[in-house]
Amino acid sequence: MSTIGAITASGAGPLAATRLQGLDLKGLTSGGVGAADKAASAPTDFAGVLSQVVSPLIDKQNEAAALTKSVLLGQGAPLHQSVIAMQEASVAFSLMVEVRNKVVEGFQELMRMPV
Repeated sequence: MSTIGAITASGAGPLAATRLQGLDLKGLTSGGVGAADKAASAPTDFAGVLSQVVSPLIDKQNEAAALTKSVLLGQGAPLHQSVIAMQEASVAFSLMVEVRNKVVEGFQELMRMPV
């Protein structure tokens, strides 16, 4: 079920719409319940962590592109599903850009600190 379908079905408020399924940023933090299990399966290098976070975003964009292509070719895909998938991919990409901006801002702040 898509994020919008889950929100509609559960009757959640507008703040729940900011939740994105598929982007598991909790795996980047340490501690909490099951941290040992996550640490065992979590990649230890930066490239692995980055690919683990970005891969759901790429999947959403590919799904939206496939649905759009199906609609344009007249293969029976509903137009509303295509539009919803494109919006989900757009919101996921915007979230990723904002997370990147915050990480870069934090790094720049660390570099400005006097030693």
